[in-house]
Amino acid sequence: GFEVLASASHYWPLENVDGIHELQDTHGDIVEGKVSKGIYLKEEKGVTLLYYGRYKASCISSPAQCDPDGVTFSFFWKTQGEQSRPTPFAYGGQVISDGFRVGSSGGKGSVELYTREDARTWEATFSPPGPYWTHVLFTWKSKEGLKVYVNGTLSTSDPSGKVSHAYGEPNVNLVIGSEQDQTKRYEDGAFDEFIIWERALTPDEISMYFTAAIGKHALSSSTPPSFFMTPPANTVMPTNAYHPIIINLTETRKTFQSPGTVLSYLRNVSLKLPNKPLSQEMALNLTKVFLKTMGEVLQLPSWVDVSEDNAMVLGLIETVDTVMGHISSSLDAGKSQAAIIGSSSMAEFSVAKLLPETINSSHYRFPAQGQSYIEVPHEAFRSQAWTTIVGLLYHRMHDYLDNIQPAKTKIPEAANYKNHKLSAASYLIALEVSPPPVLSQNLSGSPLVTVQLRHRMSYRQRSEATNSSNQAFLYCAFLDFSSGEGVWSNQGCVLTEGNLSYSVCRCTHLTNFAILMQVVPMELTRGHKVALSSITYIGCSVSLVCLVLTLVTFAMLSSVSTIRNQRYHIHANLSFAVLVAQILLLVSFGFTPGTVPCRVMAMLLHYFFLSAFAWMLVEGLHLYSMVIKVFGSEDSKHRYYYGIGWGFPLLICIISVSFAMDSYGTSVNCWLSISSGAVWAFVAPALSIIVVNAGILIAVTRVISQISADNYKIHGDPSAFKLTAKAVAVLLPILGTSWVFGVLALNSQALVFQYIFAVLNSLQGFFIFLFHCLLNSEVRAAFKHKTKVWTLTSSSARNTNVKPFSSDIMNGTRPGTVSTKLSPWDKSSHSAHRVDLSTV
Repeated sequence: GFEVLASASHYWPLENVDGIHELQDTHGDIVEGKVSKGIYLKEEKGVTLLYYGRYKASCISSPAQCDPDGVTFSFFWKTQGEQSRPTPFAYGGQVISDGFRVGSSGGKGSVELYTREDARTWEATFSPPGPYWTHVLFTWKSKEGLKVYVNGTLSTSDPSGKVSHAYGEPNVNLVIGSEQDQTKRYEDGAFDEFIIWERALTPDEISMYFTAAIGKHALSSSTPPSFFMTPPANTVMPTNAYHPIIINLTETRKTFQSPGTVLSYLRNVSLKLPNKPLSQEMALNLTKVFLKTMGEVLQLPSWVDVSEDNAMVLGLIETVDTVMGHISSSLDAGKSQAAIIGSSSMAEFSVAKLLPETINSSHYRFPAQGQSYIEVPHEAFRSQAWTTIVGLLYHRMHDYLDNIQPAKTKIPEAANYKNHKLSAASYLIALEVSPPPVLSQNLSGSPLVTVQLRHRMSYRQRSEATNSSNQAFLYCAFLDFSSGEGVWSNQGCVLTEGNLSYSVCRCTHLTNFAILMQVVPMELTRGHKVALSSITYIGCSVSLVCLVLTLVTFAMLSSVSTIRNQRYHIHANLSFAVLVAQILLLVSFGFTPGTVPCRVMAMLLHYFFLSAFAWMLVEGLHLYSMVIKVFGSEDSKHRYYYGIGWGFPLLICIISVSFAMDSYGTSVNCWLSISSGAVWAFVAPALSIIVVNAGILIAVTRVISQISADNYKIHGDPSAFKLTAKAVAVLLPILGTSWVFGVLALNSQALVFQYIFAVLNSLQGFFIFLFHCLLNSEVRAAFKHKTKVWTLTSSSARNTNVKPFSSDIMNGTRPGTVSTKLSPWDKSSHSAHRVDLSTV
């Protein structure tokens, strides 16, 4: 191995590093294979620079100069974590020359080589070394391309390269740790044993040098006497191969910042664990340290954002599986069984190495206690050899297993609802047995694995699952890594019992298990959708016509005093609000959700439907003041009525638009978003008004019932009881209490309430016209009177023979003349403090 090193073209030992063996001459610290080329070491501004001098035609500045023999670059490298300023001497973030670049960024190491003659870039990436020394060597030949070796083994390559015209530094100096901006943070690194061969080493030569550099060597007799291996005087080789790894993990935890970089480092550690026996004590320590390290990754502030990428979470789980599998296979059981059991912030764990015949119970269970566990029947352990069993019950991993796309799973049932994502509803539990137990491949056979998991739902999950308008599907799922990446599947598993609190599964295999939940809103059949849609269109169309007729009728009869009072002005405002709201509703069906016109339409719908409810509240308040408690004058009340009817909804809409503009005109319809919760800007005021009006309706109904009962006792007239039923029928449309059926209709199983709500709500305008125009005795009398006036006026100029309208006499209007009162609010109706049942 040192013969290979002695043949190098350029060699910089740099510092003395424990565990890395180097060559030295008797004249200085730097060994140069070709001293005449003038390469020297210089300290400048706290950064180590390896200057090549004025010679441009070399492999350093142009690797193609060494073709066809090629070129080799070799060095030891480790990363130190993020530092706030450059560290002097051989430390820096990258190695740069005019012909190649080596660096670490974004959780990966990279080698990039540039040939100017054909303007090609050759690039390869690999796992960065982490905080312990790693040997990195790369070779290049034009015919073979770029090859990168890590710790003596081929890691990656780029055989062809790509055309690139932008590369390189403006000079040919080789720089280890180029100057950094001291105000910024960057990933600091350390380099040692930098070597250049002006030829491509063979794989055998690379392996021989790496073996010699780390201390496993045999000094050849042909080695020049001027070179000798000098192990550092204070070097102490560890007595256990796993001890340095535990120390590195413990120390590295303190510098964690980027989850991506940390996971890449841990993955690198998991793949390079030594193939050495593990005592129970060392296995327990390594397991605890590694799981604690993983647990601290989950506590990083940036983990919440990173965890949205399911691939990152599944990669973490796979890394844990790899480490635990290595620990179980390396566990030294001696002559009897060995087992380690413990718990960390990451997971509860158990690793056992035993002979199946030593299992005394009818099954093997992990964990031994608790409501979430996996059981394997004893008869499934048919091997007579040593068997390793690894169990893991993750404490928090389920919190990050959400937003799972059904299309990216192997769960056919979930794919039927591809627009509704899955999420973990239980702990993640894993059990691995090697050699695998012999299980039935038929879910109706035996033996089978039993998996019982207690559900761990978030508040959002539980509220969605318990919502009567949703349907929650639970799947016994496991992670399938057979394709190289974790994919959720339910093949070979069946849910046998459970509810929203727990689930019991039977499976034909072992791996990582969890209960996945998919919440799907209940949908009506096409027939019911068409029927309800038809009722809405027909009912709204009829209502529009009736509301127009109502407004025209009130306008025509506005000169008659009985139609000119507060009650009919409130009716008119309510009719107008409902009319505009229903017109906008029908028009909105033609807009495309998510567009600007749809957003504007959603805002208008919000305002006018709220206004309709506000005027329903005014109807209730006015009714209360007339029947239950007479208070104030009409002049003082009409300002409040208009403020409530038109001002209050405007205020709510302004606040809602200010804080939730993006929630209007969503991707579903031209209305307020339900998922963001903005719909409560309509639902909360509407429900409050319904509750208030329902209370007023009950109070008014009691008064009318009492009067009806008194009339029956005095006059014996049973028809008096009809007044109560009539009053309820008249008041329902204007008080909005029919929307109670809308609340009941939220449950799609209560189909009858959906039909009742569709009929009553879409025909609200029809009922207003029916009860407050056609069947209203005051309106009919006023219309007859007005008709006579119009008839006599058109046939004769004399009005003295017109029979006066009774209300005109009551209000002091001269017979045959129109009332001269110009105020729209009639002050006569409250001239006495009495119960005015004309309102109903």
